[in-house]
Amino acid sequence: MLGTLLAIMIVLLLLNFPMMIPLIVAPLVILLIYNPVMSTDILMGQLITGIESPVLLCVPLFIFAADIMTSGRTSQRLLDFIGAFVGHIRGGYAVTTAAACTMFGAISGSTQATVVAIGRPMRERLLKIGYKDSNAMALIINASDAALLVPPSIGMIMYALAAGSGVSVGDLFIAGIIPGLMVFLSFAIYSIVYAKVKDIPLADRVSWRERLIAFRKSLLPLGFPIVIIGGIYTGTFTPVEASGISVLYAFILEVLIYRTIHIKKIPGIALSTGLVTSAVFVLVAGGQVFTWVLGIERIPQQITEAVLGTDPSALFVLLIVSVFFFIGCMFVDPIVVILVLTPIFVPAAEAADVNLIHLGIIVTFQAALGSATPPFGVDIFTASAVFKKPYLEVIRSTPPFIIILLVIGVLLVLFPQLSLMLVPN
Repeated sequence: MLGTLLAIMIVLLLLNFPMMIPLIVAPLVILLIYNPVMSTDILMGQLITGIESPVLLCVPLFIFAADIMTSGRTSQRLLDFIGAFVGHIRGGYAVTTAAACTMFGAISGSTQATVVAIGRPMRERLLKIGYKDSNAMALIINASDAALLVPPSIGMIMYALAAGSGVSVGDLFIAGIIPGLMVFLSFAIYSIVYAKVKDIPLADRVSWRERLIAFRKSLLPLGFPIVIIGGIYTGTFTPVEASGISVLYAFILEVLIYRTIHIKKIPGIALSTGLVTSAVFVLVAGGQVFTWVLGIERIPQQITEAVLGTDPSALFVLLIVSVFFFIGCMFVDPIVVILVLTPIFVPAAEAADVNLIHLGIIVTFQAALGSATPPFGVDIFTASAVFKKPYLEVIRSTPPFIIILLVIGVLLVLFPQLSLMLVPN
């Protein structure tokens, strides 16, 4: 039965259908073949169930806030602020890129949005100072991984939805802070060493007056992650409430204070957000049906017993999860992989006493890593489209960054406290 399910999905993908079609059609065909007496009304009910969770309200609101800020000047103000303080040191512009990707990730929650918002202006700066184009693009693609780790992360929201009601989105957001900072610090150190080895020229030093001006201009954008993370951490508001506040914050910032967006453009931005959200929600609904059919046929139990054995250790479960999610996201959109694979591995993780918040960080980290890894990581194709560069040139300099991320992934598996030390008990 599993072979039939996979065969149908592969055929539909080879016929160039979007991923949402195989996710829904393949389970439907399986039901008609193996359970012909089961009513299709049940399947329709599962589609609706998939998008009923209140936590999904976070998705369109965080995307809307990110779209407003991307259309405005928030990313530019962040870049100017960071560049004013570290741009003049050896490798300073590369450090600025990594820091800006991390900060904008705390606004957008999306690796692809970060590639677009930070990649365009920073690529030009990196090229101007003396970096090769392939190295600049590789840094941007991989530094954007932090966007899926620091809150608000759309990947974490998807994981919480797929893992079940016992997983707190707020706890996941807090748990992702240290791994996100680890990615930034690792890339910053590598960038400084790389610049010294390659003798990258120094940028002009900025005066303290200009630094203060850049800091003043960035104060409000810097307040965005502070409000969101601080509010969730202190219990002032829930993640869903935080998503609503993020939209209000972005609107006030770009429309009323900076006036970089005319209010007449907001409906157009909202329409763009709606189109993206609709695609995400169809994937979520399809993932629910797919997971439901897998559960009926006891496929998760069969897979976990075949791959993990009957009594796996926590370490072995986490290593297998890392491999499956990393490879899966190299070929398929991370949201799809998270929705499909998470319900398969959660029961085995619980049996092995793995903390589900820790598991969520591992899943999200590997999803981020896979999305920036050849052959088909989604961030690679986003960069190729944004920068108008061929695929091979985009991926040429990615190996060092992938190696760094793999090392961080191993550390997160071996030392759970890196994920859990900030999570309230």
